[in-house]
Amino acid sequence: MWKKQNRSTKPMTRPVKSAVERKRRLKVQKKRLVGLGVPEVKVARMNSSEVREMLKLPCKISKSAGKK
Repeated sequence: MWKKQNRSTKPMTRPVKSAVERKRRLKVQKKRLVGLGVPEVKVARMNSSEVREMLKLPCKISKSAGKK
């Protein structure tokens, strides 16, 4: 009924996220926020979770930036 999976094609462990890749992603995300109209000073003070939260709904960012 169930087929056995071939273990040779699947990795045994998931790849580990490196600190360098994390910093690179955060840098790209911060540039994206500045491009959407968020002030650079405000973006510089944000931590990684705040940056990700803002990027989840970019339409709200552009609307609030347009009001200023």
